[in-house]
Amino acid sequence: MAIQRYSASADTTITNAYQENLVTRGTGSNMGYADALEVFSIYGQESGSNGQSQELSRIMIQFDTTKMTADRAAGRLGASGSVSFFLKLHNARTPYTLPQDFTLVTAPLKKPWNEGTGLDLANYKDLGTSNWMKGNATSSWVRVGGDVRTNNVYNTRFPEGYENMEVNITNLVEKWINAASTNYGMLIRLTGSQEAYFSSSLGGLGTGQSGSVLQNTKGVKSSYYTKMFFARSSEFFFKRPCIEARWDDRVSDDRENFFYSSSLAPAADNLNTLYFYNYIRGRLVNIPKVGTGKLRVSFYSGSATAPTGAKLKDAAGKTNVTASYVSRGIYKCQVALTAAATPLQLVYDVWHSGSALEFFTGSIYPEKMPTYDAAPTFNRVTSCTNLKKLYSRQDTARFRFFVRDKNWSPTVYVVSTTNNPTEIIPSASYNIRRVTDNYNAIPYGTGSNYGTYLSYDKDGNYFDFDMSLLESGYMYQINLSYYNDSIGDWQEQPQTFKFRVEE
Repeated sequence: MAIQRYSASADTTITNAYQENLVTRGTGSNMGYADALEVFSIYGQESGSNGQSQELSRIMIQFDTTKMTADRAAGRLGASGSVSFFLKLHNARTPYTLPQDFTLVTAPLKKPWNEGTGLDLANYKDLGTSNWMKGNATSSWVRVGGDVRTNNVYNTRFPEGYENMEVNITNLVEKWINAASTNYGMLIRLTGSQEAYFSSSLGGLGTGQSGSVLQNTKGVKSSYYTKMFFARSSEFFFKRPCIEARWDDRVSDDRENFFYSSSLAPAADNLNTLYFYNYIRGRLVNIPKVGTGKLRVSFYSGSATAPTGAKLKDAAGKTNVTASYVSRGIYKCQVALTAAATPLQLVYDVWHSGSALEFFTGSIYPEKMPTYDAAPTFNRVTSCTNLKKLYSRQDTARFRFFVRDKNWSPTVYVVSTTNNPTEIIPSASYNIRRVTDNYNAIPYGTGSNYGTYLSYDKDGNYFDFDMSLLESGYMYQINLSYYNDSIGDWQEQPQTFKFRVEE
């Protein structure tokens, strides 16, 4: 699984905007139970001895990182440095005006706060202990509107205004997971230059405020009203705020995709990657005498039943290849073999300690690197070999795929063979859509985002998926896209694979 989503544990909107009487400000209001979150800035709705008025609205949101820590310890989340964390908020359409070309600032809060139970986003009459003036009943903000840290601050631009928010907050989340910084959540607001101008001679400049209004001599004398996002209490499952973790956990095992070295190929393309999976009683475990250390791999030609003769040399002239630790119970090596060094088609890979202690012997059937006299055209048929009609949200499913050329014409020998080889797709990505409205529940992750890439081994392409990412009570379909290097683009495959998710 290379995608995990973590839902918000608390969110609310705080404001110093006027109530409907345009006299009383809603500084004590709280919107913790509202199904929307709101950011705005209003300039000059009222005028007085201090000039034109300033009204602001900001968002506070928090995520419990306990599950992230537990997932990492259990291997369900990639190691630190390999994972990117994205804060995702979804635009909520409203009948109000929508500002354009603005930037929202996301900064970590310095103090604890309470979500509250308010609902009123219009008249600000629902009061709460967490509001514009205070984080909770016992702690007021030093600077009204929320106290934030100055490091790990992120800006997100909204050119048209209606965009969703997606910002990479990896550094901040890693600090929370590693307890290098206390997690009080985040404050989301307009930039200082886009929040409304206000200047007062009444003092308060030491904390940058005058009562409930912020001193902002670099602010704008116009309004940004109003940007809304769906809150965690929204009825729309996929619109709720989340932190999405993405990482590359692909297994690219070339045991069924092994090629001899070719003088036509760059050195990197001549390398083949082989994996050793140490399954004991159905679970992956580290080899006790190796742990997270290194192994050696030797290659032999042989008969149909066993390796024979001396060790084969790889393209660099070595008889032993070093294998490294990947994750619990999994080790891998990379090797380039020449056809001249392997006179027989069958090659055995023997994994050992470097001495007489052998752990595993596998077999491979190397092929010559294909060449073409014209740009190849690929037309494939894909089937999901283990698809079920129904899954629970508690399931983690592995989807396996069999791929063949559409014009495949097997010989009598191939037809009578029990295990027909599948075609391996080195670059394949999946997408999951809700059938009823074609909603993109899990978008394709291509390019530098490897979160939805398929792994492959000797049995073909596959991916693992946590069903808790999907809302129960709906049917979904898997779509696959294969990268065609001859045209430099992705091609979505015509076959789809449907399943239903229930609690």
